[in-house]
Amino acid sequence: MKFSPRAKKFFEQFIFYLKIAIVAAGLVVFIRGFLFVPVTIDGNSMENTLMTGDEMVMEKFSKIRRFDIVVIERPNNEILVKRVIGLPHDSLKVVNNQLYINDKRQEEPFLKKNLKNYHSLTPFTNDFELKGLIGKEKLGKDEYFVMGDNRVESRDSRTFGVVKEREILGKGLFVYYPFDELKWLR
Repeated sequence: MKFSPRAKKFFEQFIFYLKIAIVAAGLVVFIRGFLFVPVTIDGNSMENTLMTGDEMVMEKFSKIRRFDIVVIERPNNEILVKRVIGLPHDSLKVVNNQLYINDKRQEEPFLKKNLKNYHSLTPFTNDFELKGLIGKEKLGKDEYFVMGDNRVESRDSRTFGVVKEREILGKGLFVYYPFDELKWLR
C-alpha cells in the first residue's frame, strides 16, 4: 500500500511530535519525582512561616544548611516539615529565649513575627541544653537538630530527638500556593 506524499509527511510529523511528547513527559516525571517535589503543609508547627494548606516545592539535591526548612520522614513513616537548627558536631542550647550554637549567640530572624504575636508569661522557647535532651553535648556526624518556628506548638527534636541525615527527604525552596503568599524560603 502506497501513501500519498501528503499523508507520508503528516505521518512523519505525527511521529516526530509524539517522540517530543514522550521525552517531555519523561522529563516532567523525572523532575517532579526526583528533583522538585510538591509538599502540602499539614500542621501548625511552622506557623507563621508556613501555614496549614500551603503548598511548597522541595528539592533533593543541595546541601542542608543551618536554618533551612526541611522535609523529614521519621522512622514511623510520619512526614514532618521543620527548620534545621543544629548541624552535625554542633552543641546547642536555649537560655531565656536565646539560641546558642557552639556557645555563640544566634539570631533567628524568622521568629520575629511569632515573637511579636506571642503574649504569654511562659517563654516562647523553653530553656534546654543538648546534653539534657539527647544525653550528649554534641550532635553526631550524621545528626541534625530541628525545631518548628511555632516553638510553643511544635513537636520536634526537643521531643523526638535528633534527625538522622537519611531521614531528610529534601529542603523547601518556595511556597507556590496560595498564590497571594508566593515566597522563597530562607
